[in-house]
Amino acid sequence: MLTYLLRKTLYGLAVMLGIVVVVFFLFNILPVDPARMTQGQRADVQSLEAVRKEFGLDKSLPVQFAYYLNDLSPIGLHERTTEEQQKYHYVRLFPVSAHKVLALKWPYLRRSYQTHKEVAAILLEVIPNTLILAVCAMLLAIVLGIFLGVLSAVHQNSWIDRLAVGFSVLGISAPSFFAGILIAWLFGFVLSRYTGLDMTGSLHTYDPFKGEVTIWHNLVLPALTLGLRPLAIIVQLTRNSMLEVLSQDYIRTAKAKGLSRNAIVYRHALPNALNPVITAIANWFASLLAGAFFVEYIFGYNGLGKVTVDALEMSDFPVIIGSILFIAFIFVIINILVDIIYVWIDPRVKLN
Repeated sequence: MLTYLLRKTLYGLAVMLGIVVVVFFLFNILPVDPARMTQGQRADVQSLEAVRKEFGLDKSLPVQFAYYLNDLSPIGLHERTTEEQQKYHYVRLFPVSAHKVLALKWPYLRRSYQTHKEVAAILLEVIPNTLILAVCAMLLAIVLGIFLGVLSAVHQNSWIDRLAVGFSVLGISAPSFFAGILIAWLFGFVLSRYTGLDMTGSLHTYDPFKGEVTIWHNLVLPALTLGLRPLAIIVQLTRNSMLEVLSQDYIRTAKAKGLSRNAIVYRHALPNALNPVITAIANWFASLLAGAFFVEYIFGYNGLGKVTVDALEMSDFPVIIGSILFIAFIFVIINILVDIIYVWIDPRVKLN
């Protein structure tokens, strides 16, 4: 088990390294000058050079990448100065030279070109909002998806079944940005006086008298939009799996013993039908974090997606790269956890 976990971890690190390489060079070869974006079109040459030197943009691209890898690595080579130690918050492992030390630290995502704040601090401010949105969307998809899937399977070929299948096909086919605009217009504008919902709004807002206020109803429409596609997929998976389980011999035996339909469906059939659904839920949670980008921007929800899109508009590459690496890290961690669960359930998996 330990060898299997170590191998999966190494695979995950290799994936992260590949993503770092692609993302770093992709954004740094674009014909955009971050120094001019921060200083404006009328900035003088001295100001532009000062900004490029401050952010290390005056070095060649391979050298910039080497420095970036050193910043991201938990174990890096750094200067033995107080300023460097305060910047990276590192713990010295052992000296390499009179001026260099090998240090242990958290990955350093650098500073925003626009606000000069540390990227990690910017992301930590909004990641909880995105996690809350993703969890609410996933809970909505799980509860409604399993309920509708079971209902559709139990009433196969009825109007309930046709309605559930039609809804799931529509939910899978509709892109998030289209569904978001439609849901915002319908429930946040046309029916707003009945729903009490707004087209846009963040989870937290600032009131001059009350301070920070949490507005929970601003979570409804983004969560509904974000959870629409996983909801549709869970309906399909639950329905198909339930139909397969309900045709098994032990279900017919349970019926012959005179057990009630609820006991057969919920006590015997449903637990055995949930295996593919659990797999889909684990994979979809990471996808929801990535899918939140457009949804948050449409609804003006202050989360990781909105911050990233705003950074794209301003060519704030450290923020963009930092958010992409965070999403990639979540994908890798979830995949490793799912693999561990598979091995725990069925030890034969690690032999494949």
